[in-house]
Amino acid sequence: MTHSSPTSTAATVPASGLSSFIADLSSDQRAFKTFSWAKLMMWVFLLGDIFVFSCFLIAYMNVRMAVQAPWPHPTEVFALSVGGKEIPLLLVAFMTLVLTSSCGTMSLAVAYGFQKNRAKTLQMLLISAALGLMFLSMQAFEWTKLIHEGVRPWGNPMGASQFGAYFFMITGFHGTHVTIGVIFILIFATKVARGDLDNSRPGFLTGRKGGYELVEILSLYWHFVDLVWVFLFAVFYLW
Repeated sequence: MTHSSPTSTAATVPASGLSSFIADLSSDQRAFKTFSWAKLMMWVFLLGDIFVFSCFLIAYMNVRMAVQAPWPHPTEVFALSVGGKEIPLLLVAFMTLVLTSSCGTMSLAVAYGFQKNRAKTLQMLLISAALGLMFLSMQAFEWTKLIHEGVRPWGNPMGASQFGAYFFMITGFHGTHVTIGVIFILIFATKVARGDLDNSRPGFLTGRKGGYELVEILSLYWHFVDLVWVFLFAVFYLW
């Protein structure tokens, strides 16, 4: 009389929970095969940028609380004269509206891109670039106005001398990010217009697989630039 050996259930019952996640991760079945490394690298870059901007803002707040000289009041420094009347933070508020609106058009560009609507994607990218250029032009006007009033990185006739140094450093660093973003938006707009992302045509910044995911990755950077400006607006202009 023969006896059948007991059947092991370990080979037939799939692992679940934490053991399934570990097995999946170690065997490279789903965790990395379809993962976008370009998107991961963008998140790593943005994380580093978060640390840089955080250091700038923390240093600014520390100096602001420690300095003995009177600190210029933002509502007076950043006021704009309209019809002979000083309106506080008018220009800065409009700058914030413009940059925030550009994030909306970038989101639409991503949505149209995944719908393979090349014309609409191109349109939204160009509008985003135009809004970015508008923001930079208003920032240039703001810088010119303060320089004309005597504000310098090494001095400030309105109060504490550190004000000029931190203002030009922080807003200039953010403006550099906006400039780089506008350049890349125009580059991607050119590629969308040529059909590089539809045809997966190899080339500079096109990617081996092409596709409109690259527009989404670019939008991550642009949304980060807008989010940083919200913090600058709250800490530098409203405080």
